[in-house]
Amino acid sequence: MPKSAKKRKEKVADFSKAKLKLGKGKAVANNAIDTSFKARSIVLPSQSIAIDKDVSEPITKRQLTFNDLLSHLKHYNASQRKDAILGMRELFDSNWELLGSYITPLVTAIVRVISDEDAGVRKQLLSFLSWLLPKIPSENLIPHSPLLLLFTTSAQTHIFPEIRIDAIRFLDILLDCIPDSVVAGWCEANEGHGSRVLGGYLGILNAGTKYGELNGPLNATSTASVVLTPASKLIVLRSLSNFLRIALFASNATSKAIKEPITQFAGSVLDVVFMKNVFPSLESFDSFERLLEPVCQISKHGRILQIWQEEISHGEHCSDTFAQHYPLLGNKDEAWILQELGSVTDALGNAKESDFTANIEFLFHLANTLHSTIIETYLDSAPAVFSPGSTPSETEVQLIVVIARIAQSLYRVVMQSPENVDHSHIQRLEGILGYMAPHFPASTRDSRLERSFDEFNLIFCELTSFAVNASGENASSRPKQKRSRAATAVAQASYQTERVTQYITRRLRGGPASSAQVGVPISPTAYSALLPTIWSLIHNASSTRAAEAEEVLYATLDHAIKVSSKSSCKRLTIEFVARLVLLTMEPNCHGGFSWSRDAAIKAKFDAWVLHLPQVLWELGSSNLVGTEVILRFLLRALQRQPRAGESELPVFLNSRLVPYFYMEHPSRGALPGPYKKLPTVSASRLRFLVLDVVGTVLAESAGKDQVNLSKAVGMAVAGEEEQDYWLHILNSSFANKE
Repeated sequence: MPKSAKKRKEKVADFSKAKLKLGKGKAVANNAIDTSFKARSIVLPSQSIAIDKDVSEPITKRQLTFNDLLSHLKHYNASQRKDAILGMRELFDSNWELLGSYITPLVTAIVRVISDEDAGVRKQLLSFLSWLLPKIPSENLIPHSPLLLLFTTSAQTHIFPEIRIDAIRFLDILLDCIPDSVVAGWCEANEGHGSRVLGGYLGILNAGTKYGELNGPLNATSTASVVLTPASKLIVLRSLSNFLRIALFASNATSKAIKEPITQFAGSVLDVVFMKNVFPSLESFDSFERLLEPVCQISKHGRILQIWQEEISHGEHCSDTFAQHYPLLGNKDEAWILQELGSVTDALGNAKESDFTANIEFLFHLANTLHSTIIETYLDSAPAVFSPGSTPSETEVQLIVVIARIAQSLYRVVMQSPENVDHSHIQRLEGILGYMAPHFPASTRDSRLERSFDEFNLIFCELTSFAVNASGENASSRPKQKRSRAATAVAQASYQTERVTQYITRRLRGGPASSAQVGVPISPTAYSALLPTIWSLIHNASSTRAAEAEEVLYATLDHAIKVSSKSSCKRLTIEFVARLVLLTMEPNCHGGFSWSRDAAIKAKFDAWVLHLPQVLWELGSSNLVGTEVILRFLLRALQRQPRAGESELPVFLNSRLVPYFYMEHPSRGALPGPYKKLPTVSASRLRFLVLDVVGTVLAESAGKDQVNLSKAVGMAVAGEEEQDYWLHILNSSFANKE
């Protein structure tokens, strides 16, 4: 039988010599032994039977302990890492007490996943941290902030753009939980965490800059070649806006030792830092601000809370203050001494911290750095947002709003001292306003976007007020070659000012912001946002803007009188208009605002003051802090009024205050007024403050109304703890009159 072909080939192969090709090396010897090998490993992380586990240790549904989950976070498989994060949430959700002892190894492990290359793992970690970190007290989280921020800022500069964007999302969580740690050192050149965070923002936005070179050229970072999508750009800009807001204005909030949350207008609800430029120093502005600051606050349980102080002066007690110093009222030359001695707020008020701690030169440079980003982003989104008949996406609208917020945060600080601002910064602000002006006031028929358009309008008004303040302060101090350009800029801004005036008056009078909207009463948030612009138009009224200033002032006073006493906007109007009144009586004020020279405006202010007793009666005991603010204003106004009989305020207040204590009903007879509903003197000094106001009114007036008021007060305090105090005030008042 012939041999098969396979066997014949094998026989030939055994005796054939391999032919080598040129450059292929030497042939392997026939007797050479191949020593190469391959190995495969089998990983069984959760099926070990060689280790005895503690049965008392908490485990997940998959029988995994905390240490098992930590090891899974390092697994090469992305699904294992994702499951480990889910297991962490399951473990701590059912065993929260473990976090105290496990927080250090937990943070050490999860920070390494921040820059994980798998998008699903990063998404799961974001969900886990957004659930976990807000539950941890900030004092327990702050010690771990250096490690969290180190890995987060490192992820901001990662080679993959999607990891950089997720790093911004991680920063948003940290800004909510430990904001002070995130922004610490943001304007310094010592490479602190805050400066690295800000540098990461600028790098992603293609607006890199080198710290320490404030006057040098701007330098793009290595990530400047990345082009962001609108959605990604919104994430970065929104986070940057939040970062700047915290960094620039966190120092404004003074901490007070109150352990319960405040629900009824705690402290001063109105930030009037825009008024500080009319005072010669920050100390005088702080002193003026304390004139209306309430002493007591109301907790969520309805209890009166006293503002804590490390040291208390002897003038803390309202009764002692009035009893010792009220006789000075009879001396007409001691008006300001009375004000100083009768001030409960001056004894209790804490000096506020410095308004802004940021290095102003660095902030100028940052505004210059971000200017091109603001303009570019606005011009990219504005056509789609403001085109007639268009239906913009929410992302494009939010980009417009966020860019406006960033400009507002920056120029609110830059323009706070206009006399120190370089002309180039004013030009940049005017350039931003020039691009925004054609779209103001913005309106939409889409109810989902109405709030965003409203915010854009309010920010535009405030930016306009910054430009008006800066232009007015710097016009006379500029070189001659620049004054003509400044005059041109002012002329171009006059049209914007007129449109802003019309917008403000419509909003204050309850009209629509535009023809596409329906008129509604202005909200407290919108009212507060418009106050800087209202003040700017009133304070900087020149001969060319006198009509606009008068129109805005009339609308402000009409709104302050007509708004309901129960409205949440009422106290804001009282605090603002009260400051306007007290400014004209302030000896340290160097502003040009004065309402007493114009008879019509003076009549408006008088009408507002005389409607306050009605507001007191309507508030009753429903808003004790609002009642205290009104009483403090009346006391200050009475103490600072002209002493030569020029003021008719005490005479007018006499009859209007009577129903607050007792009133005669046609069928029911004498009825107690809201005074009887106030907390007793053992719980609050509010009754003492009411009697102080009445005593000042009686000392400055005479006649039948004076007798009626003193009789009504006597009936209200009969048998009460403050009866002796009232008798002392009454005797002092009539003794000084004699």
